[in-house]
Amino acid sequence: MNRVSQKIMTTWAQLGPRFLPFADVASDDLPLSRLLRLSLIQVSVGMSLVLLVGTLNRVMIVELGVSASIVGVMIALPVLFAPFRALIGYRSDTYKCVLGWKRVPYIYRGTMLQFGGLAIMPFALLVLAGKGHSADDPAWIGQAAAALAFLLVGAGVHTTQTVGLALATDLARPEDRPNVVGLMYVMLLVGSVVSSLIYGALLVDFSPGRLVQVIQGSAVATIVLNGIALWKQEARRRGVDPETEPDEPGFSEAWASYIKGEHALRLLAIVGLGTMAFSMQDVLLEPYGGQVLAMTVSETTRLSATLAGGGLIGFAVASYVLSQGADPFRMAGYGALFGVAAFASVIASAFFQSNGLFVLGVLMVGLGAGLFGHGTLTATMNFAPKEQVGLSLGTWGAVQASAAGLAVALGALIRDVGYHWAPDLGAAAGYHTVYAIEILLLLITLAAMYPLVRGRSEGRNQTASQALYRSSPGGPAL
Repeated sequence: MNRVSQKIMTTWAQLGPRFLPFADVASDDLPLSRLLRLSLIQVSVGMSLVLLVGTLNRVMIVELGVSASIVGVMIALPVLFAPFRALIGYRSDTYKCVLGWKRVPYIYRGTMLQFGGLAIMPFALLVLAGKGHSADDPAWIGQAAAALAFLLVGAGVHTTQTVGLALATDLARPEDRPNVVGLMYVMLLVGSVVSSLIYGALLVDFSPGRLVQVIQGSAVATIVLNGIALWKQEARRRGVDPETEPDEPGFSEAWASYIKGEHALRLLAIVGLGTMAFSMQDVLLEPYGGQVLAMTVSETTRLSATLAGGGLIGFAVASYVLSQGADPFRMAGYGALFGVAAFASVIASAFFQSNGLFVLGVLMVGLGAGLFGHGTLTATMNFAPKEQVGLSLGTWGAVQASAAGLAVALGALIRDVGYHWAPDLGAAAGYHTVYAIEILLLLITLAAMYPLVRGRSEGRNQTASQALYRSSPGGPAL
């Protein structure tokens, strides 16, 4: 790196121990500067996610006049690649390359897919909205181009994020891996906060030309950030011959072993239900602020920063509490409870026409999602066999991303149906239907989680009672 890059990373590393959760995972073999540089992959992912589910959904619905149903389907298209996250993580674990790398080739491919999607996206959106072609051209051209752009970005995000987390796991000591993964997700939220603020400032004076500049600038930033992140991270294995390397266990065999693990299926169900509950509003919060509360583009774009900031607070709180030995399932349950209160606040903001109550609700949604996500992620890491950490991370990410994509599409469709069935109730009717369903899903998630929380609490109480009995005068000798 040049002197400017070195100066940036030195400053970044100096801020880490004071302000970043999980910053104490650094060691002599893995200094914080190297770890934070690797986390730039997560920053680029956060940038793309904010663009897709934050800025663009408001712009497409309100400024470009695209139907919310079409927007929801477009944003949900990347979910088609989500189930492959487990397979991607597994393949990067067992990849045999003559250059001696396992993770780098997959991250490079994912980066190029992400760049390609962002490069063509603004023009595709303008054609989709009827602003880049004549009236005689078929409408499917814009729809197909926009779908291709979203698919490419989704494939790139899923690939780089999954393999980037696996690379971070490879570099860290076994006892530090859960915290390293936690740091990566905190940096995802940091990237979301910073990029949403930048997008909000750049789009104060909205125009189609400015939209093209912002999205294509994001494409270039993706290449730069991921290139810096990968520089000299993965050591090459010299003299590797893929033809002479021993065969690894097949994916089906590894998957069958994983799902037989303790509470694996119930945990995946909890992740799916909770993620759906927190994700149905992803495509609706900013349009809700614009249509129901008359907020400007700049104000609603900053909601992404509020949402991500709440998530960052949730991760920080969960990191501290869980490091003291708290139950991750109980932490996830607290997140679900915060979510119930958050969506109630968002609904109430329309009746009181209170932007402050709405922003508070958005902040609490992020906080609840952060607590829930960290709790389920920590539980996944705790139950994962040592040889299947990468597969476990990929499966957790696949379920989470699949549930989120499905929830986004359902949320948009339910909003449109609710609006057309009850037009006399105003624009808020469809939105409130979605938020009420999210509250119901959170309550179902709590019910599914209760046996795990109760069982682990009883186990700890029994262990404590046995220890007390052994230490009593009448108990057995220690």
